[in-house]
Amino acid sequence: MSRGLPTSGSIRRRLTLQLVGSAAFLASLLFVIVLSFTRDVSQQTHDSILAASATSIMDSVSVRSGEVSVDIPYAALSMLGNVSNDRVFYRIAQDDSVLTGYADLPLPDGAPPRGQPRFDTLHYKGDSIRMVTLARRVSLNGQVSDVVISVAQTREGQAAQLAELTRNALQLGLGFFMIAAFLAIWAAQSSIRPLAELAEAVSRRGPKDLRPVRRPVPSEMIPLVTSLNRFIERLRVSLSRSEDFIAEAAHRVRTPLATVRTQAEITLRRVERDENRASLREMIRAIDESSRAAGQLLDHAMVTFRTDSLLREEVDLGALSRELLNRLRPIAELKDIALHSDLPQTPPLSGDPILIQNAVRNLLDNAIKYAPPESDIQVILRKEGAELRLSIIDEAGGFPSGDTDALTARFARGANAEGTIGSGLGLTIAREVVEAHGGRLTIAPSQATSGPPAASPRREGSCVSLCFPMS
Repeated sequence: MSRGLPTSGSIRRRLTLQLVGSAAFLASLLFVIVLSFTRDVSQQTHDSILAASATSIMDSVSVRSGEVSVDIPYAALSMLGNVSNDRVFYRIAQDDSVLTGYADLPLPDGAPPRGQPRFDTLHYKGDSIRMVTLARRVSLNGQVSDVVISVAQTREGQAAQLAELTRNALQLGLGFFMIAAFLAIWAAQSSIRPLAELAEAVSRRGPKDLRPVRRPVPSEMIPLVTSLNRFIERLRVSLSRSEDFIAEAAHRVRTPLATVRTQAEITLRRVERDENRASLREMIRAIDESSRAAGQLLDHAMVTFRTDSLLREEVDLGALSRELLNRLRPIAELKDIALHSDLPQTPPLSGDPILIQNAVRNLLDNAIKYAPPESDIQVILRKEGAELRLSIIDEAGGFPSGDTDALTARFARGANAEGTIGSGLGLTIAREVVEAHGGRLTIAPSQATSGPPAASPRREGSCVSLCFPMS
């Protein structure tokens, strides 16, 4: 039934996608932040070592005999070699002359500030280099002279280090995303679980269970549960009124019709003119048809309501059938119809006694109504495997070939029912009752079912059987 309902998508899927999307965004943001931070830290570390190397060389600068002298310490360049296997370049210049080092090492744009290192990323001999420049003023023969020291190193090691840091940041981002996605799916499942539990609790209820929902629910679901409880209360009141109406209608409709029929029969005995008697007979027939149709319509409505909320009690099908036979025997005797029964003791049946009685009564009533005078009707109860089969066999001529499948539809009547009062609901009621109990109704020629032989040769008829499961 839910397949036909319009849907706007799954709350669980929507919530999961939103949370997983948020997790992916946060993981990407974390990756960018960590990668940027690690690159800055790596660059600062590398620049600090370059600055330390340049400072160590600058500290070795001295003035001797009116000339600038530089004694490059071994540790000044070896500290760069210990960090990576990159090549190291340096240049020491006094004013515009190069004292030592690589004279073609590129110069930075603009003069470096004195006392503060300047860092530049340049290209030298086809490689990218990172270079630091320090400037210092010395007094030489009473004049001021600028000493500029540049130390550079290729960046292969730094690039490899940055690649490793990038991989680590990517792994961290992926790990964060996987954990966040797992938590997102878990959060979506946990958020939707109260709704699923409420739906399961309501679906487990029987058709007659119209109690309000008292299950603890999250505060966001209180309006939904409140509306559901109001609907259940309105439904309970409506069903109660409908059942009361059916019971009252059955009494209000049948009693006046029976009174009118009785008065018409009394009047028929007093009327002498043939045309008036014919009119009264037509009136009585119309009253009978109306009474039967109204009665069976009300019976069908009652069966519909009770099958929706089926009661389960132990029912002795044999005793129930014997009681109905005793009630209907006077009606059968008016047509000289003999009722025979073979109702042995059988295990009790679990079902609704009112519905089962209604189904059997409708079948017996049909058999008596359609059977010709001076015929026999047999009622046979048998235990067949896990079923109880109650068969009603008449001598009413049977049903036309191919007509049996449609006879249990509402208001459907066989071709041999012409001229007989009926509404076409008797077999429908019997079928709905037996199917509500998990059984089936079968229709077959009377010769197909064995039973106690009648006193006289049997005429053609039909056998209608109610098959109830015992479990």
